[in-house]
Amino acid sequence: MTTSIHPLRELSIQALRRRTSIKWREVDPDVLPLWVAEMDVHVAQPVADALTAAIAAGDTGYPHGTAYAEAFADFAAERWGWEGVDPARTAWAADVMTGLTESIRLVSSPGDPVVVSPPVYPPFFGFVAHAGRAVVEAPLGEAGRLDLGALEAAFIHAGADGRSVTYLLCNPHNPTAVVHTREELTAVAALAAAYRVRVVVDEIHGPLAAEGFVPYLSVSEDALVVTSASKGWSLAGLKAALIVAGPQSAADLARLPEVVSHGPSHLGVLAHTVALRDGRSWLDGLHADLADNRELLATLLAKHLPDVRWQGGPGTYLAWLDCRELGLGDDPAAAFLEQGRVAVNSGLPFGTGGDGHVRLNLATTPDILTEAITRMGQVTQART
Repeated sequence: MTTSIHPLRELSIQALRRRTSIKWREVDPDVLPLWVAEMDVHVAQPVADALTAAIAAGDTGYPHGTAYAEAFADFAAERWGWEGVDPARTAWAADVMTGLTESIRLVSSPGDPVVVSPPVYPPFFGFVAHAGRAVVEAPLGEAGRLDLGALEAAFIHAGADGRSVTYLLCNPHNPTAVVHTREELTAVAALAAAYRVRVVVDEIHGPLAAEGFVPYLSVSEDALVVTSASKGWSLAGLKAALIVAGPQSAADLARLPEVVSHGPSHLGVLAHTVALRDGRSWLDGLHADLADNRELLATLLAKHLPDVRWQGGPGTYLAWLDCRELGLGDDPAAAFLEQGRVAVNSGLPFGTGGDGHVRLNLATTPDILTEAITRMGQVTQART
């Protein structure tokens, strides 16, 4: 793959510091922010053009139609060889976490258990609790991959009192960036069928995997999957998500309250549709830049933080760094911020397995990434 588009090489730190979103405004001006999942990129030109045209036309009303679902279906077929998206079995939600919460409500009752595989995206815990369900953990295994034995044990334990069990799966996995294999997902589907567990899947990071991504609904017809173009094209401020039902879950989706579809904005739906349809060359450029940044990160860690362990997962632009050998305690992110002026996510909110870890966002310029890891290395050098 060759491309002349380099989304992660276009912006200076001076331009980035003029942004008003949380990534750049939550921290002090001298801090390098490699934490929240925002990319340091310009919006893909086709998306920018479509939004500019809509504003110029005063096209700022309510969303309509199935263009988003149709664009996603075409993208899934072209990129993943998956032709199982039927726009008639989709629905809108404001964002992925709202869609996941509403999907959990469709397949379970208050008080029912929801199994998650930590370390995992922290809002999984908060949104499950907000939905009135109980979290049951099935921690990841070696190399941050799914532990099928732990998952089976959790299914058995969670369903022991006869309650309905739901598995909230992250595919690809945040924060480890693991891309689950077809064999792994097939095994998950088999366990779910054996123990009558309903599966709800977060696939927001799917477009960020340059290769190897397997949509869960390509191995199982009984699940509700929530996805969005927001992560792949950096559109978090333009809210819109899709809930996609497998054939055996269509009746569940049909019970979704109509008011849930009121969440996404018209401009959000428009932006996501155009990204999926016309932003594929931009995404290819992003994939190339992320691959370069992963290679750069590996080199920088070897030079400045040789005791840090990192699996280098390609499933997203997040790096899950094992810092337990650095002597910085359970929350090394605090030391990196206070002493190095680099903001990374603490591993603690990610649940079991998060202590001594940090999550680093590598979707930034090579210069910022280099300076950040250099500063983090200086934190550890100062302690020796």
